[in-house]
Amino acid sequence: MTGLIFLLPIALFLGALGLAAFLWSLKSGQYEDMDGAAERILVDDD
Repeated sequence: MTGLIFLLPIALFLGALGLAAFLWSLKSGQYEDMDGAAERILVDDD
């Protein structure tokens, strides 16, 4: 039971950190053009 006192705040902190990283990536436009990078490799521009 005492281990739960330490593990619960750590798990909540890591979850909040992951959520903050995901929201930051949404705000910075990481998911704006999902098909562009996939199709860019097929285009033969020099």
